[in-house]
Amino acid sequence: MKKSILIAVGLLIACTFPALAQATAAVANVPAPKVDTGDTAWVIMSAALILLMTIPGLALFYGGLVRRKNILNVMMQCFIITAIVSIEWIVCGYSLSFSSSKGALAPFIGGLDWSFLNGIGIGDLSPYFISHAQATGKIVNGVPEMTGTIPHIVYIMYQCMFAVITPAVVIGAFAERINFKGFLVFTLLWSIFVYNPIAHWAWSADGWLAKLGLMDFSGGTVVEINSGITAIVTVLLLGRRRDYQGHAIPPHNIPFVAIGAALLWFGWIGFNAGSGLSADFLAGNAFLTTHMATAVAAFVWAILDWIVGKKPTVVGICTGAVAGLVAITPANGFVDVKGAMIIGLVATVICFMMVAFVKVKLGYDDSLDVFGIHGIAGIVGTLCTGLFATPAVTKYFATAGSHPGAGLFYDNAHQFLVQLMGVGATIAFSAAGTFILFKLVQLTIGIRATDKEEALGLDESYHAETGYTYFD
Repeated sequence: MKKSILIAVGLLIACTFPALAQATAAVANVPAPKVDTGDTAWVIMSAALILLMTIPGLALFYGGLVRRKNILNVMMQCFIITAIVSIEWIVCGYSLSFSSSKGALAPFIGGLDWSFLNGIGIGDLSPYFISHAQATGKIVNGVPEMTGTIPHIVYIMYQCMFAVITPAVVIGAFAERINFKGFLVFTLLWSIFVYNPIAHWAWSADGWLAKLGLMDFSGGTVVEINSGITAIVTVLLLGRRRDYQGHAIPPHNIPFVAIGAALLWFGWIGFNAGSGLSADFLAGNAFLTTHMATAVAAFVWAILDWIVGKKPTVVGICTGAVAGLVAITPANGFVDVKGAMIIGLVATVICFMMVAFVKVKLGYDDSLDVFGIHGIAGIVGTLCTGLFATPAVTKYFATAGSHPGAGLFYDNAHQFLVQLMGVGATIAFSAAGTFILFKLVQLTIGIRATDKEEALGLDESYHAETGYTYFD
């Protein structure tokens, strides 16, 4: 009897208020919001994998590439960035990146409502950001309100690891010649005034690039282009190392380079496959596309090394792997495996040309090729996302219309224009912000190591330690 009455009432509503009936049906077909333990476990593990990329991944990769007198300085930079940026993230960074601000500023920067995680409880679900969501039971503009399936604090920590690794990538550009105090102040200011706004543009629900439909699954603009452009600006402002001869200085510990690159490849699975915030089809595709783009890139770099330098090198194949990882970062959640392999190929050829020929020709001293790898591969990958994004993958996003669903090669030329706009805006803002902050630090506390400090080595000059003992 009760069931019959409910059916009759439902029919009456459907006849009288079709839109309301449609929205109610949508809510009825989605379970009430709750934590998904599988999604939560995967995102926690992914955050831990990204932390592994910074320490010890980047610490070993960069540390092995520099001279022995500077290895501890590189490792110290990786560790202290992890500390200070994590603190900054909780104090204000997350709020500036992902909260809503008022009025005209809303598309460009968040507010401070979530400073010190104010108002965020350990039992709160994350806001809906990327791919996986549930209906809350509320109707907003005629459709169900959506929320995530993981705790909000887990999402905060996941994004914290992106905020940490981005300035850590930059240190490879000015390695062996930056004042430690100046580096520390510059990095903190850069995280607040450059990283946070760009993260808001691309990944916040209010961000102007996100509203345009920018496809940046894991940080092509926010992490890679941003760090790469910061790298080349700091390199040009800081000047060359005192003994730089126009070519790469031989790395002092290639086994460290190989171990670091392997940890980066391993950790990048969390970096990319975790970005959908759920253990689902998109995570599987991100794993597949990330690995295959990297495999192609590593192999192609080794072949190019073989052709140009007559022998394949360990440093070369490690560099190629990183180029592939960077290039697939914006695209892994939007392209299929064929698109991923093409992206790995194209990015590697271009990056190899930048590192082997353009850098030498122009004479700038990008110590560990941050611009040539992260900046260039980030640009290539972001633009290629606008070419190869396919509905065969994007149909697995939870909400219809959350992304345009296709790139230029799938009859959506508009998407490529959006990607181009995202690249241009990121380059312009990152370059301008980096220039202003660098000059500010340079004019106040100084940012270049002295000739004596550089000659002695930054390990002894700034840390009173050496990486290797010559006697017991």
